[in-house]
Parts: sequence; structure tokens; C-alpha cells
Amino acid sequence: MSNSSNSEQRTQERKKPNILITGTPGTGKTTLSQLASESTDLFHINVGELVKEKSLHQGFDHEFQSWILDDDKLVDELEETLSNGGNIVDFHSCEVFPERWFDLVLVLRTDNTILFDRLKDRGYSQKKITENIDSEIFQVILEEARESYPAEIVVELRSNTIEDMQSNVTRIEEWAHKYSCFANQNKINY
Repeated sequence: MSNSSNSEQRTQERKKPNILITGTPGTGKTTLSQLASESTDLFHINVGELVKEKSLHQGFDHEFQSWILDDDKLVDELEETLSNGGNIVDFHSCEVFPERWFDLVLVLRTDNTILFDRLKDRGYSQKKITENIDSEIFQVILEEARESYPAEIVVELRSNTIEDMQSNVTRIEEWAHKYSCFANQNKINY
């Protein structure tokens, strides 16, 4: 099935979209997801919190201070919810999710100096900061999104300032409105 056919199939099955907001830790995924959820009728799913709350992991990695995700448990947990549509999913990775789940994939990008300060303010170890800055420099999440989803649904957004955040919320509101208006006509413009 072609990518456009997959997109049309997703649109026909859901009256409300699923949006994935992804990016390197510290790019503003959770804040943007919360704001966009408040300004649309879409439900925010913070995957990091869900993994902890529902034990969708294989334990804790002390070296990187993070949970070791159990992909199968996560996908099983989210399958029904995402099949119905109407969600904003917030996670630092995207390749674990089936392509069919999302109508729009937003990859947040942040200037490295800003990202460094945000991660330092979170109390990340130097090793974890370096790993995440390297990920941003080499566009790891953006490339992962481009390899995992059709090009027409992957959008890169700047996330350096409050103005960027406000602009991104407005873009999501406008896109979600278009989706709702045209879902049955398959005329979604990204």
C-alpha cells in the first residue's frame, strides 16, 4: 500500500487525529503537548509517565538514569486508545510506534546551547547531557521520524523560545481543525 493510501486509510478510520510530538529530551515536547491538548479536544499521553505508572519497562538503567522501555508492553497498552484517534502522544522516540497510529509527526528541534542549559537545569549528568546534545546535533530523532513515517506527515518545528512554543501551538490548533473539517474528504494539508 502506498504512503498516500496509508494516510487516506488513517483519515477514513478516525474522526480526530493522532499527533506524535517527539524530539530530543529538553526540546519542549511535554510543554507543547500540554498546551496543544488544552487548546484542542485532543487527549495528551505522556509516554514517559505512562511507562513508569503502568510498569511498561524492563527495569531501570542506572548509568543513563532512565527506564528501559518494553516496546511490546507499550504498544499493547496504547493500541486501542490510539486506534480511536483524538490523541497527542509525547515521547522522545518514535520508531517504536506503528505508522498507522499517527496522522502528524512533529519533531521539535532546539539550538544546542539552549538545550544544554535546559538539560543542566534538569540535573542531568554530564554523560546524559552529552548523549542528548549529540543526538540533537546529528538529528537522530528527525532521521528516525523520516525513516519511520511518510514524508508528508513529518514536520520539523523550532522550539527555542516562548514565541516558538506559541507559534507551534497555533499550528497544531489549525491543523487539528483542518483535520476535523476534512477528515471524510481526505484533504489534509500539512
